[in-house]
Amino acid sequence: MDKPWLNRYPEGVPAEIDLSAYSSILDLLHQSLELYADRPAYMNFGKEISFGELDRLSRDFAAYLQDLGLQKGDRIALMMPNIMQYPVAIFGALRARMVIVNTNPLYTARELRHQLQDSGARAIVVVENFAHILEKVKPDVGVEFVITTQIGDLLGFPKKNLVNFVLKHVKKAVPPFNLPGAVKFNDALREGSRHQLNRADLTMDDIACLQYTGGTTGVAKGAMLTHRNLVANMLQAKQWIGSADLGKDREYAIAALPLYHIFALTANCFAMMAMGATNVLVTNPRDMEGFVKELSNVPFSFFPGVNTLFNSLLNTPGFAELDFSTLKVTLGGGMAVQRAVAEQWKEVTGNPLIEAYGLTETSPAACINPFDLEGFNGCIGLPISSTEAGIMNDAGDLLPQGETGELVIRGPQVMKGYWERPEETAKVITEDGWLRTGDVAMMTPEGFFKIVDRKKDMILVSGFNVFPNEIEDVVAHHPKVLEVAVIGVPDEKSTEAVKLFVVKSDPSLTEEEIRAYCKEELTGYKRPKHIEFRDELPKTNVGKILRRQLRDEESAS
Repeated sequence: MDKPWLNRYPEGVPAEIDLSAYSSILDLLHQSLELYADRPAYMNFGKEISFGELDRLSRDFAAYLQDLGLQKGDRIALMMPNIMQYPVAIFGALRARMVIVNTNPLYTARELRHQLQDSGARAIVVVENFAHILEKVKPDVGVEFVITTQIGDLLGFPKKNLVNFVLKHVKKAVPPFNLPGAVKFNDALREGSRHQLNRADLTMDDIACLQYTGGTTGVAKGAMLTHRNLVANMLQAKQWIGSADLGKDREYAIAALPLYHIFALTANCFAMMAMGATNVLVTNPRDMEGFVKELSNVPFSFFPGVNTLFNSLLNTPGFAELDFSTLKVTLGGGMAVQRAVAEQWKEVTGNPLIEAYGLTETSPAACINPFDLEGFNGCIGLPISSTEAGIMNDAGDLLPQGETGELVIRGPQVMKGYWERPEETAKVITEDGWLRTGDVAMMTPEGFFKIVDRKKDMILVSGFNVFPNEIEDVVAHHPKVLEVAVIGVPDEKSTEAVKLFVVKSDPSLTEEEIRAYCKEELTGYKRPKHIEFRDELPKTNVGKILRRQLRDEESAS
């Protein structure tokens, strides 16, 4: 197929990536451990662990898992925020040839029950703050081995004791739980150190992790990501961000997005490891003042995040006064980057906010903008190395440039399919390997792709298609607006009407001001018929606004 995007590739980025040097993601681990043994791999609460220490700890954890009798292909759930134990558990589980089931620690009992039942996980590592949720569902799931950990367990003395004491006894952040037979993480490491580790016999076709699709669109499904998928996307991301000179110096990467999210897993855990960078683990990014303080302590050069996170930082006192001289790459993904946020980020930091696009099903990166953009272009970027993208109609035909339809992706990072759901897999992956993304898009003559909106979020007003992203982007520019979300609600006259949810940055903002602003910027059928002010909007733990929840609330009222 014609690939006009290749003509716009950054210098040094190849059209194709070479996977021949790898037999699994573990090859990446071993290469980095050998090259960067003495460098700090992770930092958390001011404590560092080196690549060499990560090697030893993950080896011990892997040996412990093998000693339990866990076999190649068995699933292990990891239910933690960004703490030192997470990368140790990730690489330990992979070295034990197991399949990782990344699990949101903020899951309700219902959500956790579904994921553990669906994945068939035999083991779980859970932070004690959320162990009471596991207790509720343990009788209903097949989990045989429970490993518990406290936030501070790998911080060393005396910080370990202090952090754990404060969280448990001062902040009361650890509800009581009863999980008979549970083993403490540090005890598991000690036990594992006494045992040999059997070498992994993994292939690129083996499943590395089951990455559950957020649940924002119904029942969460486990995307089967193979070692090939993860290695490919790591190499694709590394080549692209390397074009911005990232990797030439000692780099510090901010890991504010949770490692259980595919964006952080690939960008921070894998791509940054390949560059020998130090990942700064942010355990609670919702504490914005604490987050800004943490940023002041490190010369950060790589900052992946989502639009809501960048917006919150820009509105946090002290952020604008930070030193941004070392910042090379700011990468926005997970949701649409709004022009107002991108422009303000560039103004404050001097570094462009580069929009990228991906899905859980693409491990996740599929398109990234080049880093030499003059300014915000409203596009999700160019298909990255070894990746094809196109626009498809409902009949399955690829459409010519300039036409609007469903964005489809093909490449080595596209998932194997959904775990034990062949019918669902067949709905999204065509016979010739195209992944249907569910996003409405178009391609420019230069090969940039522009998302119009999610197919399922599109609003039909009197026969006209209205895309929430467009309205949100417009309203977000209002100086008194902090956050905004748009949904369609039933309407007798027009089938659907536009409803706007607004979080104010200035309490003086009125409905009349919003309507006057929209009248200036939007044609009649796109203007909101209903406006509701909120103190906050429902979000996933990654910060993605949950339009579905807003729709559910409307239909229930």
